[in-house]
Amino acid sequence: MKPQISCQDLTLGYSQHILAEHLSFTIEKGNYLCIVGENGAGKSTLLRTMLGLQEPMAGKIVLGEGMRRNEIGYLPQQTFVQRDFPASVREVVLSGCQGRCGLRPFYNREEKGIADKAMAQMEITSLADACYRDLSGGQQQRVLLARALCASDKMLVLDEPVSGLDPKMAEAMYRLVARINKEMGITIVMISHDVREAIPYATHILHMDRDFFFGTAEEYRQSKRGKLFLS
Repeated sequence: MKPQISCQDLTLGYSQHILAEHLSFTIEKGNYLCIVGENGAGKSTLLRTMLGLQEPMAGKIVLGEGMRRNEIGYLPQQTFVQRDFPASVREVVLSGCQGRCGLRPFYNREEKGIADKAMAQMEITSLADACYRDLSGGQQQRVLLARALCASDKMLVLDEPVSGLDPKMAEAMYRLVARINKEMGITIVMISHDVREAIPYATHILHMDRDFFFGTAEEYRQSKRGKLFLS
């Protein structure tokens, strides 16, 4: 079976500014890949490139058989404007089905059912009619995860989903993402700023720096770089 995504000798950046180069790794179905590294290492740029939102400066990204970019659920970092979005939880979650609608300007019964199922999986059904901007940070992240699940049952790409959450809420979010991976079989690609908290749940680690590490979580624990960052 081909990998879901294969990144081959990528150079990432913008204009003439290179953030990372000679980056190669693969993502298999069911993997939980945690991407770590210092600020400015190109982590978010990598995600945008994988999603087709930005072109690589060099190299290429190959999607495996049966994998299309519109089948990847994406949870970007939230801005203050997005946190204040004046829509109901149901409306926000349903918007994740837009890629399924094509040119149709409304959601059908199947898509509404997908949204209801995603809300149930994220345990936010009781919040369906609540205003998104009135929710806590942890509740908002659950809503956005449900939205991403509406877009894909194959792969979720999460850009620092615990950013701004207190430690208790962050731990709950890590457990929730791990459950999506293990129980639903959905591949996870997640940027985390806290490798110590994220690594217990990951199957693989990509550490971005001037050079990079890619391997299993256990290989990372045993590597010089892993021991340095986990000490």
